[in-house]
Amino acid sequence: MDNSEQIWRLVDAKKDPFEALSDRIWGMPELQYAEHRSVAEHLKEMEREGFRITQNVADIPTAVIGEAGEGGPVIAILGEYDALPGLSQEAGVAEPRPVVPNGNGHGCGHNLLGSAALLAASAVKDWLADNKIKGRVRYYGCPAEEGGAAKAFMVRAGAFDDVDIAITWHPSAFCEVADPVSLANTRIDFTFTGRASHAAAAPHLGRSALDAVELMNVGVNYMREHMPSDARIHYALIDAGGIAPNVVQAHAKVRYLIRARELADLTSLIARVKKVAEGAALMTETKVSAKVISGVANLLGNTPLEAAMHGCWERLGLPPFDDMDRAFARKIQGTLTPEDISTAYRRVGVKRGDASLCDQIVPLDSKRNPMVGSTDVGDVSWVVPTVQAHCATYAIGTPGHSWQLTAQGKTPAAKKGMVHVAKVMAATAVEALEDPSLIARAKADLAARTKEQPYVSPIPADAQPPLDMAADAA
Repeated sequence: MDNSEQIWRLVDAKKDPFEALSDRIWGMPELQYAEHRSVAEHLKEMEREGFRITQNVADIPTAVIGEAGEGGPVIAILGEYDALPGLSQEAGVAEPRPVVPNGNGHGCGHNLLGSAALLAASAVKDWLADNKIKGRVRYYGCPAEEGGAAKAFMVRAGAFDDVDIAITWHPSAFCEVADPVSLANTRIDFTFTGRASHAAAAPHLGRSALDAVELMNVGVNYMREHMPSDARIHYALIDAGGIAPNVVQAHAKVRYLIRARELADLTSLIARVKKVAEGAALMTETKVSAKVISGVANLLGNTPLEAAMHGCWERLGLPPFDDMDRAFARKIQGTLTPEDISTAYRRVGVKRGDASLCDQIVPLDSKRNPMVGSTDVGDVSWVVPTVQAHCATYAIGTPGHSWQLTAQGKTPAAKKGMVHVAKVMAATAVEALEDPSLIARAKADLAARTKEQPYVSPIPADAQPPLDMAADAA
């Protein structure tokens, strides 16, 4: 029996408070692990809805779980609410206009992400109660997706051990089942310690930690010719050792973000980067230490769940965008380059059109050319059958992590997309609750994918959630 219409009606009936929640989160952009106000707003809605709440999940103050229902399968719906630095932007205007100069902003749409996930979970909660069906739905409020790997720490702590399937989504320019491709990654801080001295009177007595950082960067740059073409390495200088050029810098710190297509490749690449760091220390007669800040696994797909979610997309169709939505999206496109727009179409593998907002459901077998990033949803996908939707909430061509994306975070189009994808996620959850064979097939698919390479956390056992991570980005 197809209960899609019933669950869609429940989503529509409940949407108003969650649209308002999204707007409030947009207005209080907080960085990874510092989302205290944002999680408090989610908690208020969870309490109002009557969820059983668990706070401080995995010893993370801004991680929370809300559960409803009894017995039966456990369906997890994952939400996020962290923002990004430097992307403050006034809403609803098609020109750069920061609210706070160099302030934070929701340039990845996580204000919408968490709100839609909680809306979907709330609708499934009511559906379970109305139909007297055994089963549990959980909303996972997950902080620090933007580099903090909170889900990886939550997986390591066992927060997903009894979950049967996991469902999530991400704002996008298109409507589709997300291509399950991402890069495993790790963030490592390399701290060099040298010896201070007068840079003019006694330079021979100094041993420059900053020189070591610079030599490490040169060495890693020479590595790029000799590593897999789909691997990526980035770095940021966290501590340059001070502002006085007449003092030989006794300390310096550089943060490396190392990415690879598979976990095994990541391990090998990390070892090579560490050797470069050791070589830089040897050349400068300094000492180096390495501290892993975070790490995530690559995404694993799940064919049965992807087929089920795509069926939900086909039944539901596109978000109800109107001419005013399309007109504002066209203004945003006026701030973009033709390459921005053509790249967006190439990523999903569909022929370029002239629409300003999504006008088609991307086929499941589309020949995508994704621009691959990383997500801590990957770690969940190794231990729980996981599926992810993309839903249109912004103009085609809008770059991720941009002021244009922040500007569209409160538009009517964004909210229509947010409610629409809540229906897709809720309907996928209902299908799994009604059809035990879907869960069984999803679990068998995951078991086959991990048979030869079981999950190994990319985070060392002694690493703790980097709760002060936001301080580095401020």
